Amino acid sequence: MRILVLGAGAWGTALASAASAQRQHDVTLWARDPDQAHALRIHRSNSRYLPGIALPDGLSILGGPLHAVLESGQTWNVIVIATPMAALRDMLHALADLPVPLVWLCKGFEATRDQQPSGLLGHEVQGQVAPQALCGVLSGPSFALEVAQGKPTALVAASVHAVVRQTLVDAFHSPVLRVYASDDVPGVEVGGAVKNVLAIATGLCDGLALGANARAALITRGLSEMTRLGMAVGARAATFTGLSGLGDLVLTATGDLSRNRRVGLALARGATLADAVAELGHVAEGVYCARTVLYRARALGVDMPITAAVVQLLDGSLQAREVVAQLMGRGPRAEADGA
Repeated sequence: MRILVLGAGAWGTALASAASAQRQHDVTLWARDPDQAHALRIHRSNSRYLPGIALPDGLSILGGPLHAVLESGQTWNVIVIATPMAALRDMLHALADLPVPLVWLCKGFEATRDQQPSGLLGHEVQGQVAPQALCGVLSGPSFALEVAQGKPTALVAASVHAVVRQTLVDAFHSPVLRVYASDDVPGVEVGGAVKNVLAIATGLCDGLALGANARAALITRGLSEMTRLGMAVGARAATFTGLSGLGDLVLTATGDLSRNRRVGLALARGATLADAVAELGHVAEGVYCARTVLYRARALGVDMPITAAVVQLLDGSLQAREVVAQLMGRGPRAEADGA
């Protein structure tokens, strides 16, 4: 199988490496920056995003303008978009006419379009840009470093097209990487987006040493928020008890490799948001999509108090302990009624 992965960040590099090493597929990894592509080819390592991980010998590296890659005459069985959410629209524009499955890895809601709030999920962007394309999303609880190291991982391949789901299973399922199929694209996408915001809240909780009870409550009530928003956009409730919902939330909210959790930890110790993000050296999607999640929730009339508190924290209108006081000060209610 011939696979093209667009984007040489941590996750794109890890998935391309896994498909090349574990499945022996013919995989090409594309980097927008020609200098980065040159460094990857020469050093056979992505020192910025996955230091210490050797790239498989069979993994091909390309760089430079995307149109040159697409017009090279090569054919692909699947193209994986491994860019941040902000670039998904442009990537789909460029790929819309290709007769192969197009799959994205990014997790989040589109923040803006023409300088106006968007709040669209990946499949909704695709519906506007490339409605005839065979598309899907690959998501689930997965730290890029562990995938690159060959540690056991399980993902969800979601698409309304059976051929896309099967293509993803054929491309990436291996003895160390299980790929489950789902047709609930909205559910898988909402889980992947909202868990990043909730991980910031959980990092804050741990950074303030509020205890295991508070962490368990926060994760559980956060899952309730995630489910309410998902059902409002047409998802199935059962999806949120699976890998792309509860699984991804638990990993991102508790794992030491979670960038979003580390933002919460930094804010708890008094760091500014700018310092917390700079300290990471990588994108923390929860920082950029929290406001958009809340925007979409309010447009749909969905109550998401944890998300709202995280937005206030990121905006600087609430301090760390004020967030806790606000959430704990909410009036009593039945568990099924809201957070």
